Amino acid sequence: MTENEDILVNVRNGVGILTLNRPKAINSLTEAMVAEIGKALHAWENDDSVHTVLLTGAGERGLCAGGDVVALYHSAKAGGADARRFWYDEYLVNAYIGNYPKPYVAVMDGIVMGGGVGVAGHGSIRVVTDTTKMAMPEVGIGFVPDVGGTYLLSRAPGALGLHAALTGAPFSGADAIAMGFADHYVPHDKLADFIESVVAEGVEQALSAHAVEPPASALMEQRAWIDESYAGATVADILAALQNHDAPEARAAADLIATRSPVALAVTLEAVRRAEKLDTLEEALRQEYRISSAAVRSHDFVEGIRAQLVDKDRNPKWSPASIADVTQADIDAYFVPADPELEFEKEN
Repeated sequence: MTENEDILVNVRNGVGILTLNRPKAINSLTEAMVAEIGKALHAWENDDSVHTVLLTGAGERGLCAGGDVVALYHSAKAGGADARRFWYDEYLVNAYIGNYPKPYVAVMDGIVMGGGVGVAGHGSIRVVTDTTKMAMPEVGIGFVPDVGGTYLLSRAPGALGLHAALTGAPFSGADAIAMGFADHYVPHDKLADFIESVVAEGVEQALSAHAVEPPASALMEQRAWIDESYAGATVADILAALQNHDAPEARAAADLIATRSPVALAVTLEAVRRAEKLDTLEEALRQEYRISSAAVRSHDFVEGIRAQLVDKDRNPKWSPASIADVTQADIDAYFVPADPELEFEKEN
């Protein structure tokens, strides 16, 4: 066990187990937790007695609700240095997970949002359940999907990724598999047995014993209106298409998007479409680091967290106030090189 009680690190029968351990905060990630994950993974990579990594979360509510955004809010108000350092270190760990040379099993039960997707969604064996509630909800706090989220979103079938990114709405475990965010479906009531089986018999045996065919994905079944509506060039075009569509789900999506930060929406649309053309997770993370570094200087990031999580009045005053007021210059400002840029360690 480590001394840092926010994350428990141990090894059982050749399986390195990382347990996110802040259940009251739905295991929201702190800088210390990110550092601990990186440290453990580096140690295990070079330890022949560890053959598999298993990531799970303490408590009943979920794997991880994301980064500790209230801490990021306070950093943003103080100039943003701590927030930028957190993101820098977090994105390096996200990339490391994406390239990890040993099986990395992520148990994505319950709530898995934002930073939780970052530490789980790039693993080699990603398990969801019937209680999985996944989301990239950043536009609701004036932020943009990060932690490699734009890489995953841009590679989802059709426009499903854009729908998830611009609404910020949660999606199910079955949806997560259909969208490429997960690989295997294990019923929630079999999870404890599955985890014990990974430790006792290995991951392949555990999957063959406990993974089942996922139910149909509701989002995949709605692809017709989603692909049609999100084909527009701008957020305004997409909103108009959704509002004018016959499907009630399309109009519900429009209503949700209309509550989000206008500039965050415009930047998210651009970020996902640019990520589609990037070849690697690292390139997407570098782009996201530029965006995050700009976001921490923005009005909407501070205002969004204030309204949702600090004052909790749920009444953000966005600036620019409407989609129509967002200029191309506003969007372009989020894609300028960061200082310093996010750089990945070169393998020797």
